[in-house]
Amino acid sequence: MAKLKLGPIADDKPVKVTMELPASLHRDLARYAEILGREAGQPPTDPVRLIVPMLERFIATDRGFAKEKKERKA
Repeated sequence: MAKLKLGPIADDKPVKVTMELPASLHRDLARYAEILGREAGQPPTDPVRLIVPMLERFIATDRGFAKEKKERKA
């Protein structure tokens, strides 16, 4: 089984966000949610709940962003 970059999604208070996604991206998010749920032994989570952790992970691992962020603090 493939190792996913995201771990279980924390059961946090939801924040309402309205956005439009391409249908292909929504299908990929739904599939990712299915796989993530299976790995965690849980039912699939709402695919929309994957967006924040994915964005957080992306930003946390973007070296260019981290460098710029650090330079602006100085």
